[in-house]
Amino acid sequence: MEGRCPGGGCTAGGTDYPPILGCTWGDAAPFGGSLTHFAGGGRTRRGNHRPIWGVTTPGCPGSRPGCCTRGGGGGGGGAGAGAGGRVGAVPRGPVKAAAAGGGGRRRRRWAARGIGARRRPRARATRGRCGGTASTVYKSPDYEELAFVLLLEHLVSIGYPHEILAYKYDPTFPTRGLVFDALYGNLLKVDSHGNLLVCAHGFRFLKGAEILHYYPNKFIQRDDMKRFHILNTLFNLTAPSPAEAHLYACLVDFFTNCSRYINCDTGYKHGNLFMSFRSMFQDVREAMDSVHLSGCLKEKTLENLEKYVVKDPRVPLLLSRMKEVGKVFLATNSDYNYTDAIMSYLFDFSDGHKQAETPQRPWRSYFDLIVVDTRKPLFFAEGTVLRQVNTDTGKLRIGTYTGPLQHCAVYSGGSSDVVCDLLGVKGKDILYMGDHIFGDILKSKKRQGWRTFLVVPELARELQVWTEKSELFEELRSLDLFLAELYEHLDSGSSERPDISSIKRRIQKVTHEMDMCYGKMGSLFRCGSRQTLFANQLMRYADLYAASFINFLYYPFSYLFRAPPVLMAHESTVEHGRLDAGEAGTALAPWLAQHGHPGQQVGGRGPRSRRAEESQHQQPNASGVLCPLSPAPPSQVAGVRRDSSGEEEDDGEA
Repeated sequence: MEGRCPGGGCTAGGTDYPPILGCTWGDAAPFGGSLTHFAGGGRTRRGNHRPIWGVTTPGCPGSRPGCCTRGGGGGGGGAGAGAGGRVGAVPRGPVKAAAAGGGGRRRRRWAARGIGARRRPRARATRGRCGGTASTVYKSPDYEELAFVLLLEHLVSIGYPHEILAYKYDPTFPTRGLVFDALYGNLLKVDSHGNLLVCAHGFRFLKGAEILHYYPNKFIQRDDMKRFHILNTLFNLTAPSPAEAHLYACLVDFFTNCSRYINCDTGYKHGNLFMSFRSMFQDVREAMDSVHLSGCLKEKTLENLEKYVVKDPRVPLLLSRMKEVGKVFLATNSDYNYTDAIMSYLFDFSDGHKQAETPQRPWRSYFDLIVVDTRKPLFFAEGTVLRQVNTDTGKLRIGTYTGPLQHCAVYSGGSSDVVCDLLGVKGKDILYMGDHIFGDILKSKKRQGWRTFLVVPELARELQVWTEKSELFEELRSLDLFLAELYEHLDSGSSERPDISSIKRRIQKVTHEMDMCYGKMGSLFRCGSRQTLFANQLMRYADLYAASFINFLYYPFSYLFRAPPVLMAHESTVEHGRLDAGEAGTALAPWLAQHGHPGQQVGGRGPRSRRAEESQHQQPNASGVLCPLSPAPPSQVAGVRRDSSGEEEDDGEA
């Protein structure tokens, strides 16, 4: 398939790169298995590149320091998750600690926070892991265009000028990671502290004095939720609207350039009427709710599923494998009828699809628990009444359901606590996957302590640019080092003031050049050397992240993800010698022999290394189970994120 490898990777510079996943913390195998053992070749050597996941908490299943490589984008295109909801998997039995002879050994987990790492305090071992994913992927940009047109039509129906219908959806415009200022109508890109990185009014980017006019300190109070609204989702919580950010830009652009309206700082005046940016924001949100509640977007989607929904034969294959080792659940905000239509389409390969490896069976059989109408994020708090769905009619049964979990049954409402009770698991037994940083990841992490996996489809494009334009970031690093050297021999008694104006101008020029490589508003994750608010949220609350949950297909479920430890600023002032692969293998040889791994080598050609090298030349079969392992660019960490719970686990037997 041109431009994409079967593992879901993307083509950058003519080379197929493997899928990418990010791990944010901890030593946690999502579906059980040996947690202290790099099962299935859990390292990457030269020329042997497995599908990569970004690791944000050191020790999540699948990676270890230095094992991630810089490659092309992650798997699975499209807009993200929708009606199919989120999927979870829970292991059926307790997780045994360590490999042969190592049972009950305490393991330390190290967490990366920003540019640093810290040790986590002890916590008792968990029984296993539960996974959650976005099982439905909408085709981009077709689905976004449909939502955009429906929103414009609704706005016209409530009195907006017909001229706005001339605007077309721009798929290169960012769908999330921005902040809308409801006072001045600006779209902002900010860092985790609220410092402005980019400011746009409509499609016009503000600079210098213009920015200072609105924001004298180039800073916003993110706590002011009535004024600043974070657009951090592919799909709004209540209504699927990936076009929200672009719609604000279009409306501001129209009214700013329309001669019938007088421009004011906080809105537009037309005769005796005044429309503020705040009322515009409210109109758009109400339009999103109306499009959702009226069902017109769902109806048009169901009328042409082939056009709007990605059908991937690897989805039933992955879920069937998950169900063999654990319990799998589906949680969605959609109603049962829409969910049933979408999922039936996704799992229907009766036409004899060549890549479908699993026997044809009803989609509900892939899940141990199905919950619709969850009303997330309320689902992660007090929730709603749990009711059972009549799958023949789609109607709800009267009364609250209080019985045990029934196979292939469908429930409506409930809460995350109810899910844990029905499945017989606790918070950290669950690996929950979704594409909404607030409604899925933040709430499930903060309120329930679930392990989290964030689907970031933009990762494909991000990594392609990061690979092709790596020299720009290296130049930024060189400029930072040169800047530091100018002050190396100066102290508080020095009267000399180095002229750094030319360096600052060069840093600004390189930063702008980097941003333009990503698109109109730059990278979703950074602006030059500074990370964005979205990147910070991902670091804090997502334990794993990837472009597609399908990447799990290319890892054993006992795989150990570990993020490389990152030094804090004070630690970086002390030089420590680094071991190369051969030295590390020599240093660990006594420990490996003591714990039953006499043939294992960290560096060099151990049995596992030879198998990995042999597999490099294997070609994927029809289902794409083997990802092409083509030579990749020089090693680069895919993702490092902070540990959100700050714990060190004792891996005794559960």
